[in-house]
Amino acid sequence: MALPKNQRYVQPQNVREAMEVIQDLFNQYRHEPLTQQLLNYHLGLTQRLQTDIYVTAVKENDPQQLKQLDGMIEAMKTWTQIRTANRPFNAKMKNFKLVSSNRPKFKKHSHKIKGQHNFHAARH
Repeated sequence: MALPKNQRYVQPQNVREAMEVIQDLFNQYRHEPLTQQLLNYHLGLTQRLQTDIYVTAVKENDPQQLKQLDGMIEAMKTWTQIRTANRPFNAKMKNFKLVSSNRPKFKKHSHKIKGQHNFHAARH
């Protein structure tokens, strides 16, 4: 049994929800190999941000949200430039901004101290 057309797709209720959905989608495909289909999908999302969502954001009249939306559009364009230049992209979108994921990772070795208690000591 097929769903009615109005229930088949995610339908955000406001600009913030739409931006969160696009941010989640972007974070899912940001490391995938670049194909023409992925590029078209990404450009479609960017176009949606610049047209429908931008017009709705102007109607909502929230300057902070407009600033976040402009930053998100620039981040999406940056991804396009980097990936079409065949360079690796190691950042993710968080709070509608690109955040670098080049932090060092530290392994934490913990051991249990002898005795009757459950204390753990961390050795970095």
